[in-house]
Amino acid sequence: MDSRSLAYLSNNLVYSSLAVFAIVFLLHAIETAFAVKSGEGRNLDRQRTEKIARNATGLMVLAVLLLFAGLIARGISASRFPLANMYEFSITGAFIFVAAYLIALKKHDLRWLGLVVSLAALLTLGTATTLLYVESAPLVPALKSPWLLIHVLAAIISGGIFLLANSLAGAYLILEKIERGKGRGPWALRLPSLDALDQLTYRLIALVFPIWTFSIIAGAIWAEAAWGRYWGWDPKETWAFITWVAYAAYLHARVTAGWKGKKAAWLCLIAGSTFLFNYIYVNIWGTGKHTYSGL
Repeated sequence: MDSRSLAYLSNNLVYSSLAVFAIVFLLHAIETAFAVKSGEGRNLDRQRTEKIARNATGLMVLAVLLLFAGLIARGISASRFPLANMYEFSITGAFIFVAAYLIALKKHDLRWLGLVVSLAALLTLGTATTLLYVESAPLVPALKSPWLLIHVLAAIISGGIFLLANSLAGAYLILEKIERGKGRGPWALRLPSLDALDQLTYRLIALVFPIWTFSIIAGAIWAEAAWGRYWGWDPKETWAFITWVAYAAYLHARVTAGWKGKKAAWLCLIAGSTFLFNYIYVNIWGTGKHTYSGL
């Protein structure tokens, strides 16, 4: 199979993954709606609802495998790792994000988060395929370095897990507001406790923060080799550092100041917003040496 055929295959696999994620989102929406009706006292076949949730999880695994196959085909078609532009960064980031959720699902009861995860995957892949897509092509000279894989892959892994942690922080704030109101209804009782959400968010960030730190250091080493300087306060470098400071502040507040619960969740979301700003705004509209979005 030639490179052009592989590129078309990659596109079809990504589109197929997008379609499966749409079905997953629909199943989780049905499961959530049935659970809410149950909380209102209506009759509900709980076994059927549980079956819907299991089917949604199984299809999410299929969607991730299709996406992974699409990444492999994309990389083979261009004879490189698929990490060179925003389209490839986005589909790889979506894969890491959902894969991290599925791994966490094996140890924690997070199936209730499937609605949010599938929606985030749909938005990411939908944006990538409609607005960010570029043809598969060889690397530009500045990107021909082993540091591409080291630096960018570390950044993508960090971004995927940061997004999962921020999803949990957002869920914490919603549940905290519910509990301050009328209290949890029967539907919300199936969700983890606020303390469990808070702890899992902290663990995810503590796990990925060293990877993000390594990504920044690797980027600086690559910058010295490519441009003759380790740091130049390029907009992307600056916002990467701001994200590092924000998540470092989160961890510091947790460990030394005892910040937990609502304050920690808000700080987590603020830190996550700096990453998204760097990913979206700086990549597309920013100026500087990091101009490889492909748009």
